[in-house]
Amino acid sequence: MDRKHLNVVCAVVRDGGKILCTQRCRSSKSYVSEHWEFPGGQVENGESLEAALRREIKEEMDWNIYVGRPLGTVSNSYPDFDITLTAFDCMARTNDFKLLEHLDARWLSPGELKTLTWTEADRKLIEQIWK
Repeated sequence: MDRKHLNVVCAVVRDGGKILCTQRCRSSKSYVSEHWEFPGGQVENGESLEAALRREIKEEMDWNIYVGRPLGTVSNSYPDFDITLTAFDCMARTNDFKLLEHLDARWLSPGELKTLTWTEADRKLIEQIWK
């Protein structure tokens, strides 16, 4: 049986020296339930990474962001699927977003990121970006 593979994009939204972190909702998958992540989502067939990220942020947060350069890409295997996660450096004109798909959001400095319990792929990204 082929394992499911997901191409996912996420936004590293910066405001001054702080970075937006979002907490996933509770789910039956304990390895991601209520863990922290950079907001984003799955890339659909035929969609560019940047377009997917803008769409996902609009759908999940009712927020328009500027998608800048790629910051890094990691791969991770979860118990029931594999993921390739690409992070982009992003900004927004305002911080007037809604948490439609998340429990909580925090603005943290890079040094504070490791204080949260992250999904495994996002944790790998943090280690890659802020070595």
